[in-house]
Amino acid sequence: MASKIPATVVTGFLGSGKTTLIRHMLQNAQGKRIALIINEFGDLGVDGEILKGCGVETCTEDDVMELSNGCICCTVADDFIPTLKRLLDRPTPPDHIVIETSGLALPQPLVRAFTWPGISTRVTVDGVVTVVDGKAVTMGQFAHNIAAVDAQRAQDDNLDHETPLSELFDDQIACADMIVVNKADLLGADELSHLIATLRADSRDGVQVIGTTMGALPVDVLLGQNAAAEANLDTRHEVHHHHNEDHDGDDGHHGHDDFESFVLILPELTDPVAFSARVVATIKAHDILRVKGFAAVAGKPMRLTVQAVGPRIDSYFDRPLRADEGRETRLVVIGPAGLDRAAIARTLA
Repeated sequence: MASKIPATVVTGFLGSGKTTLIRHMLQNAQGKRIALIINEFGDLGVDGEILKGCGVETCTEDDVMELSNGCICCTVADDFIPTLKRLLDRPTPPDHIVIETSGLALPQPLVRAFTWPGISTRVTVDGVVTVVDGKAVTMGQFAHNIAAVDAQRAQDDNLDHETPLSELFDDQIACADMIVVNKADLLGADELSHLIATLRADSRDGVQVIGTTMGALPVDVLLGQNAAAEANLDTRHEVHHHHNEDHDGDDGHHGHDDFESFVLILPELTDPVAFSARVVATIKAHDILRVKGFAAVAGKPMRLTVQAVGPRIDSYFDRPLRADEGRETRLVVIGPAGLDRAAIARTLA
């Protein structure tokens, strides 16, 4: 029997750095043919576009497959399994498959899909990589298992409950084979050491916890873990049970109604620095989780990629604008349900 194709699941909260980590991995793939399944949350395929534009011969545009019909863990039967089969049925299958989940996806139902008939004999989960925004976690966001946050909750009845975001964080940690503490450059040495020790204590035995900046990890560290995660799901139990375990496509619900996203189209930018400042101010004023997208800048032939989470914003020119692309700014805004879309549009414009 032919050996199974390994697949790596990359999970983590919005803005943790999953796409940056995968982009770095592709650019340093050492000739390995890697196919991607990207589960975009929102109507504008930003993550897929970023990865398609990385210019790596071993990962062409045809190797990037996007799932945009909803959270990947809730559309396993209808969306994920058919996409995975198309990759496996290629005349020349990839050497490795990397799956980037949306920030709202639970990894357990996705890993469980690899036990399905027709899949289990052909592909295996090489490892689950959970990417963590180190700075956000040290500030007590989306991380109720951090001791300091637990102490605060115990002292305040108003905080003695779990938010959907903290539940997602717990389940992503519980399923991980490797936890990548990204944005380590924003932490002091003691902060980073404490966070790594805490995450290691809160995860399963043997889980690697690694600090990094801009997702810069060697491909041999990320891939080749040989975890066969689908074979030991009982050790990766969901801390919070949101999904049914039946293979009938009815995968339950885990609070997606708590979030919303919309696409905002603006003119080309005349002052990218001033625009970045407006994005940061808008995120703060409206409790936005993330803003990401692309912009044209007056007088510049290159496309500007914009990614913002919390108070931090990153932007860079990634490729020349094509002739068929309008000189405009297209952004996905993601946040809690009830965003004041009109006010956000006015502020950013």
